[in-house]
Amino acid sequence: MPDLTMYQFRCREVDMRALIAAATGLALAFALILTITALGTPTGKTSPKPLLTTVPAHP
Repeated sequence: MPDLTMYQFRCREVDMRALIAAATGLALAFALILTITALGTPTGKTSPKPLLTTVPAHP
């Protein structure tokens, strides 16, 4: 291993922390997506009536 200055050593340490944090966040996001997908769609049925919205009249 080459001789590194303290600054060079700390830069590598910070890079590894950022890489680990990014990988952890990506793994958690992927696990959340898989969990939501595994739960599936909620049971029940939709209303046959459409939602009617109107714009209020201007005074």
